[in-house]
Amino acid sequence: MEESDLPDEMNELNREETTDNAPKVQPPAPVIRRNAWLKVLVTSSVFYVLLLVALLLTNNPNLFPTVVMVGNFMVPVAYVSFFYERRHLSLLTMSTVSLAFLYGGLVGVLAASLLEPFFIPRLYLGANLRIGLIEEFAKILGVLVIARHMRHDSEMDGLILGAASGMGFAALESNGYAFTAFLASNGSVSATVAVTLLRGLLSPLGHGTWTAILASVLFRESRNCCFRINLQVIGAYILVSILHAMWNGLPLVISSVLNPVLAVFITDGVIGIVGLVILWLRWREAVRLQTVLPPETESI
Repeated sequence: MEESDLPDEMNELNREETTDNAPKVQPPAPVIRRNAWLKVLVTSSVFYVLLLVALLLTNNPNLFPTVVMVGNFMVPVAYVSFFYERRHLSLLTMSTVSLAFLYGGLVGVLAASLLEPFFIPRLYLGANLRIGLIEEFAKILGVLVIARHMRHDSEMDGLILGAASGMGFAALESNGYAFTAFLASNGSVSATVAVTLLRGLLSPLGHGTWTAILASVLFRESRNCCFRINLQVIGAYILVSILHAMWNGLPLVISSVLNPVLAVFITDGVIGIVGLVILWLRWREAVRLQTVLPPETESI
């Protein structure tokens, strides 16, 4: 009797047994592109130089906003890409991180612009701590907006979202400083480029690092259902605010002895290294906690 002569039920049973006994083919492991952040940085730097040369050769004012935007966004985007590649077991998606970059920049700049004139009626050296407290609060708002409908008990998630939020703020703030330098110098492109390059070189040491430190501690101390503001979170907030205040204030003090540009590089370099060391410790702890308590299988 041939197989086709068997009842349909027997044929179906045989096919199910054959399927169950067949070796299962595992899907290929996802390809992890390492050092993509370097490709982002190099590519954007090349385009920045080409756009700048085209602007100087053609004197086309339509190119100016593009030159400023590329110059101020290339380092922040590369910085966020660096940490996203090293997210270890975190299931954050690129869209979520991109939204953190967007919300951190827009919500942070908007909140800082509204709060600073209210709490700081005039600028003086002692106002730098208030500026640090306000801007660190403004930047973490972007993280809170993104994380309100997701799990927020993973320190690594907080670190990456904090880095994205802080760098979004840094990019937009640098845009503002570049445009202010352009107006103050009566349309000098060289002054604008100088401000863009200075802030671009120093940006990995500032806003992104501070917000990543604060957000990582906030997520570590929180639970899946709600955020928790305890002494550890308050301590991290005060720490990054002090680093922020020193970043703004110390160059003004040191510039009375040294060249102003040299004073900025020395003081901000030292403060930035301290921040990076703290962030590295937070990252190491985040990786360890991921290993002990792996995340849920659902992507965020």
